[in-house]
Amino acid sequence: MLAPIRRHVVDPILALLQQGLAPRQLALCLALGAGIGMFPVLGVSTPVLTLLALGLRLNLAAIQLVSWLIGPLQLAMIIPFMRLGEWLVGAEAQPLTIEAGMQIMAQGVLQAIVTLWDAIIHASIGWMLIGPAAIYVLYRLLIPVLERALQRLKTAPPN
Repeated sequence: MLAPIRRHVVDPILALLQQGLAPRQLALCLALGAGIGMFPVLGVSTPVLTLLALGLRLNLAAIQLVSWLIGPLQLAMIIPFMRLGEWLVGAEAQPLTIEAGMQIMAQGVLQAIVTLWDAIIHASIGWMLIGPAAIYVLYRLLIPVLERALQRLKTAPPN
């Protein structure tokens, strides 16, 4: 079970370190990809991350890989972010589930935006409380992990 994770996640990250990507820069790619990848409005994270990667000269492949991997968690976190946003603004909880949201999305993007506008706003507010802090914490945690990984790569005998 761990072999696919190593092959599709860990090995590409280690390859980026071997190719010369600095641990701090890679940590920023991974943290932004994970944090913004969880933004609770479908279709927003990819263009935002692309613009960030280009603007900050980050590795686009790394940032998008993490965003893609975090996709299932993004879906799972929509309702919790929405509930947090409702609580923060004192709004009444909307009777919405992931299944109902997906059925509304099947009617078309414009219809979904109109129907789910309050839910989108509340979920975004909830993410704004958690997302930036999560990105920062993840970034700070990843730096020493990636620095140690780079040291191990440098001292490991060649294959």
